[in-house]
Amino acid sequence: MLASALAGLTVSAALIVAIGAQNAFVLRQGLRREHVVPVVAICAASDAVLITAGVAGMGSLVADWPGLLVAVRWAGAAFLLGYALLAARRAVRPDALRPSDRPPATLGATVLACLAFTWLNPHVYLDTVLLLGGVAQQQEPRWAFGVGAAAASLLWFAALGVGARRLAPLLARTLAWRVLDGAIAAVMAAVAVSLLLGG
Repeated sequence: MLASALAGLTVSAALIVAIGAQNAFVLRQGLRREHVVPVVAICAASDAVLITAGVAGMGSLVADWPGLLVAVRWAGAAFLLGYALLAARRAVRPDALRPSDRPPATLGATVLACLAFTWLNPHVYLDTVLLLGGVAQQQEPRWAFGVGAAAASLLWFAALGVGARRLAPLLARTLAWRVLDGAIAAVMAAVAVSLLLGG
């Protein structure tokens, strides 16, 4: 059982640590110290739900409905392109960059953005339901693998959200925020383009 859980922890960590739209959003919220706990909770809980679906064998059902992933892909690309434009706008407008100089986003707006980054991203379904679900079917017991995979998600998002505060002194200057928002815009746009190209 422990070996299966450790396998889930390792495989899940390898999939979620890659820089992507969701991770960039969590990092930015952590740096702004804005609604970090709800954001981390939504990301980790969403992953747990999707991993559970994959472990339960939902991957074969998703594979039989390719139109569903296509619809999510287009919606996700549109959302990410919009967010990329907002990040690029922040990067070219130095007067709107420092977190302390901008009014905080409402909890509702942050929650909606976090849900969109999570559930409108086809890569999330591929990583959790299909890939982790597929590997889980080869583990014994597979539920221990799922618990390990969900634990990796929780640990990663908590570390990213809370750990980002340590970077705050490095980002005290406007130029640093311009670079960060420029990088976020590039990541969001790249992911959106890959979705549009079917990648």
